[in-house]
Amino acid sequence: MGLTKTRIPLPYSDCLLTSGELKNVSPVEYKDGGSLRSAIRKIDKINKKLKGTDSLLINRRDIFDRARKCYQEKKGVWCALDFEAWERDHTIITECGWRFIRWEDGKEVEEVKHLIVKEHQKYVNRQYVPNHRDDFSFGQSEVTRKLEFKQKICNLITSLQRYGPLFLVFHDNSQDIKYLGSPSIEAPLSGLSYLLPDSIPKEGLFVVDTADVYAGLEGSSSHNKKSLDRVCKQMQMQAKYLHNAGNDAYYTLEIFKSMAGGNAIDAQREERWPSKTEGMKVKFQKWEEKTDSSDDGTYPPGVSFNKGGDEDMDDDDEF
Repeated sequence: MGLTKTRIPLPYSDCLLTSGELKNVSPVEYKDGGSLRSAIRKIDKINKKLKGTDSLLINRRDIFDRARKCYQEKKGVWCALDFEAWERDHTIITECGWRFIRWEDGKEVEEVKHLIVKEHQKYVNRQYVPNHRDDFSFGQSEVTRKLEFKQKICNLITSLQRYGPLFLVFHDNSQDIKYLGSPSIEAPLSGLSYLLPDSIPKEGLFVVDTADVYAGLEGSSSHNKKSLDRVCKQMQMQAKYLHNAGNDAYYTLEIFKSMAGGNAIDAQREERWPSKTEGMKVKFQKWEEKTDSSDDGTYPPGVSFNKGGDEDMDDDDEF
């Protein structure tokens, strides 16, 4: 044993295999040889498109595949969470919404909730984001005190894990994860994993980001994630009164179910956006890239939002 005769170069990013880049294999059945040959031709065509593709897009496509494979097992719990905070101080949380689904005897069980912090009702958003606190569309909002608000969220995360793996679904997870870990909530997030398994586990706590899942489907390698409003429009969903935490949670899980419950990624791209998928990125018309300013308000140039707003989100938003 000794030193090498020549220097060994340090590894660089292009040759490192990170945990986020690990791939999985999903079985697909074909009814006959003709179907298989057709599928092989499509795969060859897709592989040519993928040649030289940005590693971020490759990773997002893998996230899509993993999320879809786990979801279609119909096990565990998939819970979308969203928070709203005062626009002038993000440590003041004003709302929380959730929507979860699980299965009993193959049948879907669902719950949708919207909580408002009583002590923070005086903090109203007007300047940068619209105030839709009182516009919950899927039930009756519940006004709770700060301590009860905290307990309800912590109890939710703890109780849902008895059904197996718990997948926390967010649209741009960074800000909401910070809220969960803040002194206002202190959610039990021990063992939280950002790497989705390649098959459904018996237990565990995982993060799913619909902004990444959608970017994989769309074929986007942009670091600016699309807002919930824009994603809903491009998926032909009529979302109303966003920036209400309950509504945001509802539509976040709705777009996830639509993607994860559908066909494989490239077949789904063709189904959703026929004649727009010649390249890796779906070619939307200019009007399809716009959002509805009548719902989300008018904002000054340069304003960006941490979730669900009109503008593309910045991964570096401060907490």
